[in-house]
Amino acid sequence: MSAPQPNPQRSSVAIVGGGLAGLAAGSALAEAGYQVELFERRPYLGGRASSYELPGTAEVVDNCQHVLLGCCTNLIEFYRRLGVEQQIRWYDEITFILPGGRSSTLKPGALPPPFHAAPSFLDSSVLDLKDKLAIARAMMALVPKLPKDDGENFLSWLLRHGQPQQAINRFWMPVLVSALNEDLDRMSVRYAAQVFRESFLKSAEAGRMGVPSVPLSQLYGTAADYIEARGGKVHTRAAVDSVRADAEGVQLCVGGEDVRADYAILATPFNGVEKLLPDAPELGPLRDQLRNLTSSPITGIHLWFDREVTPLEHAVLLERTIQWMFQKSKILATRRDSAQGGSYLELVVSASKTLVEKSRAEIIEMAVMELGEFFPAAREAKLTKATVIKEVHATFSPAPGSDAFRPSHISPWPRLFLAGDWTATGWPSTMEGAVRSGYGAAEALSSGKFLVPDLPAKGLMRLFE
Repeated sequence: MSAPQPNPQRSSVAIVGGGLAGLAAGSALAEAGYQVELFERRPYLGGRASSYELPGTAEVVDNCQHVLLGCCTNLIEFYRRLGVEQQIRWYDEITFILPGGRSSTLKPGALPPPFHAAPSFLDSSVLDLKDKLAIARAMMALVPKLPKDDGENFLSWLLRHGQPQQAINRFWMPVLVSALNEDLDRMSVRYAAQVFRESFLKSAEAGRMGVPSVPLSQLYGTAADYIEARGGKVHTRAAVDSVRADAEGVQLCVGGEDVRADYAILATPFNGVEKLLPDAPELGPLRDQLRNLTSSPITGIHLWFDREVTPLEHAVLLERTIQWMFQKSKILATRRDSAQGGSYLELVVSASKTLVEKSRAEIIEMAVMELGEFFPAAREAKLTKATVIKEVHATFSPAPGSDAFRPSHISPWPRLFLAGDWTATGWPSTMEGAVRSGYGAAEALSSGKFLVPDLPAKGLMRLFE
């Protein structure tokens, strides 16, 4: 089965899935002149980066806190495309806190990359001299080039490079488990190294942290307006039951009704692909690939107190179950501009396998107790409401060897293309990876150019480009 070169002035494209991958593909192709029709089974857009109103509270909560870094060039371009780039709050500093309150701040200084954060790193009070020297040696091993995925896990790599357990617990683990949503002994060396090279080493700009200042569904819901303003259609509460392709086009079954399009992009999570596609022999290799991918959970814990428990807007919490604190009452523009009192915090636990089977009450009790170890004011504050959101299949696991099972954007059917952070983007399962996949699928379909370049290295890192 072969497909003719698509003509953007006549060709229709159906996109299955309204997460970031589908929205990125849809917005790019709509801008290029294709007739885009997007189908999302949920009542809102954003996929795993979405939000909803908590029943009985009038509070809008994200399913999990999502952050980006300055190195996320395609995600930032996507925000500019939609006109929402001003709804990201940027931070140059990250605070690390130990139980008991001892803290240190990592921030860029005047030295050229890769040494721009060295002064604040050397001043850290949460690491001792032995830790700092060991970390510095390991970081220098990552500078020359990105290592290949040879099957080794990153914990093994750290031990092989002489990292003390305290350095692992207080530096490598909090950064990487949050970034890759996986335990150190289950993540590939390549993706762990990529996190540090792209964000810590390349430039100060690359390591800036961005946090959305509006609920995620509000942020990404603007993509529907963008697509429809360019002649497309976006359908929510529109579950696609099956997808078939032939020499003339693609047929979707949407809520029992057939929909035809010239081309289609399947932009669903990897574990949802199999149920949409028929048991055709030519799809066997794709099915085998996807069956070798696994997922990892994230848990978001939302707590509302009757008073402020910390002046910080965000912090990394060390050596406890809870890993990050985001003070949404200071970050969200809607709350900063309102007269609401108290304090609304979201705590994040990445790779939260130990919490999947725990009850809501158990998780909240644990979180409040641990939070008081970092911020004593939380012990005196009254918890007015709380909720827990478990995203059991939040991301695909960047396990050693997993790249071999990530498919390209081109499927065995020439008229069907694949998008999703699980495709072969060269990035882990992040918002940046999802947008790259959407743009990549749009490029494969149209032969257009939508992906933007990575941030260039600066300082001495330019020698290793």
